[in-house]
Amino acid sequence: METLLNDFSPGLFVVQTILLLGLIFLLVKFAWKPILTSLNEREEGIKGALDAAEKARAEMQNLQADNDKLLKEARAEREAMLKEAREIKEKMIADSKEQAKVEGDKMLKQAQVAIESEKKAAVADIKNQVAELSVEIAEKVLKEQLSNKDQQLKLVESMLGDVKLN
Repeated sequence: METLLNDFSPGLFVVQTILLLGLIFLLVKFAWKPILTSLNEREEGIKGALDAAEKARAEMQNLQADNDKLLKEARAEREAMLKEAREIKEKMIADSKEQAKVEGDKMLKQAQVAIESEKKAAVADIKNQVAELSVEIAEKVLKEQLSNKDQQLKLVESMLGDVKLN
């Protein structure tokens, strides 16, 4: 440290101080404003980038919310369509069953009517056959009974007797 004090030159100190002050003055006059301007522009650029990033993040959240909303709406619409399709299917099945039941009942009634008609026709035919057989039997019995003259007279007398009694 002593050597520093021994080598100290006041003229050199003054010259160096003036040079330093001149350099500071020149820096303030010519370089300081551009440096500050550059720093301010960079700060504004960073702020703008941060704002843009925040805006983009907010837009992404809005888009995500919109996508979620659209997805929910699509799911709800799909569920509604499936429900409607199920209801239509069930209605069609119920209508088909009802129509089949109506047709079955109609066919059953037609069959019952046809059976009843056939039954009546068969009963009428049987009655006709019984009547024809009865007439044939009565004819044969009468022929046999009336073949003899004594039996004819007995039959006439018994019929006359029945008439008188009534």
